[in-house]
Amino acid sequence: MALAGDGPASRLDEVTPHLGRTVLVASTAALAGFLFGYDTAVINGAVEAVGEHFGPGKFVLGLAVAIALLGAAVGAWYAGRLADRYGRIRVMVIAAVFFLVSALGSAFAFTIYDLAFWRFIGGVGVGAASVIAPAYIAEISPAHLRGRLGSLQQMAIVVGIFASLLVDYALVSASGSAANPLWFGIETWRWMFLSLAVPALVYGVLSLTIPESPRYLVAKRELTRAADVLRRFVGGDVSAKIKEIAATLRGDDDSGRPGLRALRGTALGVAPIVWVGVLLSVFQQFTGINVIFYYSSTLWRAVGFTEQDAMLTSVITSVTNILTTLIAIALVDRVGRKPLLLVGAAGQFVCLLTMAVVFATAPVVDGTPQLGGAGPVALIAANLYVVFFGCSWGPVVWVMLGEMFNNRIRAMALAVAAAAQWLANFVISTTFPPLASAGLGLAYGLYTLFALLAVVFVIKFIRETKGKELEEMI
Repeated sequence: MALAGDGPASRLDEVTPHLGRTVLVASTAALAGFLFGYDTAVINGAVEAVGEHFGPGKFVLGLAVAIALLGAAVGAWYAGRLADRYGRIRVMVIAAVFFLVSALGSAFAFTIYDLAFWRFIGGVGVGAASVIAPAYIAEISPAHLRGRLGSLQQMAIVVGIFASLLVDYALVSASGSAANPLWFGIETWRWMFLSLAVPALVYGVLSLTIPESPRYLVAKRELTRAADVLRRFVGGDVSAKIKEIAATLRGDDDSGRPGLRALRGTALGVAPIVWVGVLLSVFQQFTGINVIFYYSSTLWRAVGFTEQDAMLTSVITSVTNILTTLIAIALVDRVGRKPLLLVGAAGQFVCLLTMAVVFATAPVVDGTPQLGGAGPVALIAANLYVVFFGCSWGPVVWVMLGEMFNNRIRAMALAVAAAAQWLANFVISTTFPPLASAGLGLAYGLYTLFALLAVVFVIKFIRETKGKELEEMI
């Protein structure tokens, strides 16, 4: 089959990509990250009111909160296969539908159990979004901009978290309490869940306005459409690029869906690069970042802050993560992925070690560590930890997961890695309370160990991908 634009004067071979257009399309895809962050954080303002309304035990309430993470693992696992079969855009729409259904179902839940079900549904949307956004952005971006555009995913996540904090705060300010009725006699906590419907609708509508991934189009042999997308967003020799993409896709079956069998390899039956992606995802979570976000108010009260001060500190932590993500966007295509990961892991190690020592040596009175003069040290270490994470492992992991796999296995390998990330998130989030009960020094000591292992992992196994074309990935 002849490639579109094979003639010497072909319009499709003209180098006419427009930066603003590419940024706009990447930003639209990154809205998945906004929903991802918003959905996972909106529960924070509602959880106490939900407990009062339904009266479940602590275990059931905790499961209703954490079950979204299991849903995310399921959504991530299947998103890759769906993206290879039906396209990246259709998976975006599917994710938006799951977000919308979850928002409506959670807002009008009758019992804690159907609330948990709707939270699981929302988690499926989160998982699908966590796969499709980095894959699509990597496949639509020029190599020299891919890191910065890929970092938009993490920026959208942290902005989504911040937005959910603001919405929760505004709603509670209007009603006086998350348990109080607000508009139309509906409790405030229900409005918190319902607010997710707005960005879900926006994401679903906007995703229908952007082009399909050129790599997917080549896999489906829609070469004219692929050439047009490449010309408008990537540039270069379009005919040569299509041939390169087609060459990297050889070995697929006629449907263009390699499936899990394409991930087979020599490392315990799996391709080594897939293990690198999985471990990259696991280390991102096992250094404890979500403990800072999910349990930050509890942590700050342990340091000695009042509940009101603790909530303010949580907002400050969220803003810090936004600012540091901007730093990562500025640096990722200049200094590279591996240096940022290495500096980030080393910085997290020092901060976590400081927190572990402070909490391990503090006297405990009535189950609460009394930090005294060491409180400010713990506060500084925790915020510096967020700085190191936000400049490195937060955005860079998503950038690398979107670009480190070859065209043939990208969607499936990213799905496996993202599913591992959500399972790791679930493990960290559910084990922190019992670990904290045993001693915060123990909890942060374990995260310190994982940060040290992350340093070793980056040095030995991470290969730099800065400036490389996706077709160069092996």
